[in-house]
Amino acid sequence: MSAALVQPPFSSTLSSSSASNPYPLHWTSPPFTFTTSPIRPSRLILVGATANYTNPSDLSLTTTTTSDPTHDSRDQKLLALLRQRKTEDAWLAYTHSTHLPNPTCLSRLVSQLSFQNTRSGLTRAQSIVTRLRHERQLHRLDANCLGLLAVAAIKAGHTLYATSIVKSMLRSGYLPHVKAWSAVVSGLASSGDDGPMEALKLFKAVTRRVRKFNDLHMVSDSRPDTIAFNAALNACANLGDSEKFLQLFEEMPQYGVEPDALTYNIMSKLCCKTDRKHLLVFVLERILEMGIPLCMTTLHSLVAAYVGFGDLKTAEKMVQAMRDQRSDLCKILRESISENMDENDESVFKKLLPNLINPSDNEPPLLPKVYAPDSRIYTTLMKGYMKVGRVSDTVRMLEAMRRQDDRASHPDHVSYTTVVSALVKTGSMDRARQILTEMTRIGVPANRITYNILLKGYCKQLQIEKARELLKEMADDAGIQPDVVSYNILIDGCILVDDSAGALAFFNEMRARGIAPTKVSYTTLMKAFALSGQPKLAHKVFDEMLNDPRVKADIIAWNMLVEGYCRLGLIEEAKKIIEKMKENGLNPDVATYGSLANGIALARRPGEALLLWNEVKERCRVEKEGGKADPSIAPLKPDEGLLDTLGDICVRAAFFRKALEIVACMEENGISPNKTKYTKIYVEMHSRMFTSKHASKARQDRRIERKRAAEAFKFWLGLPNSYYGSEWRLEPIDGYDSDSV
Repeated sequence: MSAALVQPPFSSTLSSSSASNPYPLHWTSPPFTFTTSPIRPSRLILVGATANYTNPSDLSLTTTTTSDPTHDSRDQKLLALLRQRKTEDAWLAYTHSTHLPNPTCLSRLVSQLSFQNTRSGLTRAQSIVTRLRHERQLHRLDANCLGLLAVAAIKAGHTLYATSIVKSMLRSGYLPHVKAWSAVVSGLASSGDDGPMEALKLFKAVTRRVRKFNDLHMVSDSRPDTIAFNAALNACANLGDSEKFLQLFEEMPQYGVEPDALTYNIMSKLCCKTDRKHLLVFVLERILEMGIPLCMTTLHSLVAAYVGFGDLKTAEKMVQAMRDQRSDLCKILRESISENMDENDESVFKKLLPNLINPSDNEPPLLPKVYAPDSRIYTTLMKGYMKVGRVSDTVRMLEAMRRQDDRASHPDHVSYTTVVSALVKTGSMDRARQILTEMTRIGVPANRITYNILLKGYCKQLQIEKARELLKEMADDAGIQPDVVSYNILIDGCILVDDSAGALAFFNEMRARGIAPTKVSYTTLMKAFALSGQPKLAHKVFDEMLNDPRVKADIIAWNMLVEGYCRLGLIEEAKKIIEKMKENGLNPDVATYGSLANGIALARRPGEALLLWNEVKERCRVEKEGGKADPSIAPLKPDEGLLDTLGDICVRAAFFRKALEIVACMEENGISPNKTKYTKIYVEMHSRMFTSKHASKARQDRRIERKRAAEAFKFWLGLPNSYYGSEWRLEPIDGYDSDSV
């Protein structure tokens, strides 16, 4: 974006060491191994190599540089600093060097910078990779250091960058260490958008290469372990894909991998995603039957699952049973099953949970010991109370936790934050601030989440100045630096008070602090400009979002851009955006069409409404037929807002045939058309439409078909018309339809 937009300039130049390098990495020759970290050196296997396999330690690198005694001496000094773990001094020596250090120094420096797990360390490591990429010297880095860099990027939240590293290694024919690639799979599985799908693709890409080796010992460092499988299974659970989950679960024995407690915790998540609450108890029973050590995390996952289903009664029973030191928890949960057990339940879950077959024949197993609820379990139940608006129960639970003898049950910062959130939800900001003060008094430090919840509360109550004061208190007094969520909340708060300049100021402040914007940041700022009638500025924000490889512009961002132009009736600009959206592989959704319909109404261009309705009608037909008629057309389920707007336009423009099609579509989709509104429009605009006695005969003849459509529409409205007391059909005369396109 141009710097002339605002002062300070909106756009900031991304450093060469940005954590979001958009370019894929490529190696021109095999890297070699150098051990520098807790990750064991990878056996760097070139996929397809057979009898001519060479030990990695024997690999030699050819470079265009020539031996120089001065350079060798500097490299030895740099290597000595690295061996002494003087990473900061080594970095300074690297930056002051006039030549490119040897591969050993570069790989070890990248490894140690990555292993620091700090923002500066990651940025420095990435700057080395960026330099080598520009100089076509990436072959100087070994796989071990690149694996560490990928792990560090994942920990810092730079999932796309980490993914690009692992994918590039695979494209070059090398297998990264399992700790590196499984960390990337885990990060993708937990990310939004298409992250889980990408996680499964990456998992498949690695395992496909592993299976090409008959001697699995050669690729032992890259073979998937339980952690890797759990990451992939978590992606399946997040997608709600039980078939893929079962497929991966059955692959585990092929690699000598056994499921653990986390595997079954993820299975509980799958049950939640697929709306199978009655299977949760059988997951617990399966853990006990297999002798897998039970942990509090599993019990917490179960409480959280019942809370997620809104079944607080069962969650309370479970917590009370733990308080009563009962070991027959499975029996209690079975008694709470309200659904009728489906004897023909999907074979997928019967294979995942063999104990699901004829469960009545088996006595529910007992816990190996009693487990008392801890603060995490109590807090989860508190969140359930908060979710349904039981604020008093939330506060009472906090008081009860304070009186517990077991310190493990005492409220922690999450418990207090839950109470703060419950109070903020009801608008009790003063009481919420009192809880924050109490946390400080008793030595339970509030965290960033606590402050972000309070910030959101003030913004919702349009108290932006108090939010600013809290932001300053958060940084100066509590020593907690705001994050991107903090600023996203403030930007959204400015929208609520119609302050686009304030939203931009917060965005610039966030960038000045070195906080990378997220997709939400961009779309929220776009929303500020769109709602304030500045679509060109929204477009500039969108362009910068497209150029930021850390984020991916989704349908929400495109729709916000369309909305900005449509709010001013700039239909042609909006249509160009929609065409670009389609070129980028995104189909317009109901929100896209809704914005365009509103823009058409504002611009008073009813002919465009007919074009839009034809497209919507075709996609609705595909939706109705289940996509079988024409798989190339994306299905669409319309909503009331879109159809009502199109119907309104057609009635006002006297396109009665199209209006009847639209109201028929509304009724098919269970939407009640607003007959009162349409009657009022018709009476005000068209009641004398065909009563002129001065029109020529030719003109009256041309109006016959439109008059027939008008009479049919009046019949639907219940107004006096020529169809009462007779059968009628709406058919064109001689194939002519005056209001079709």
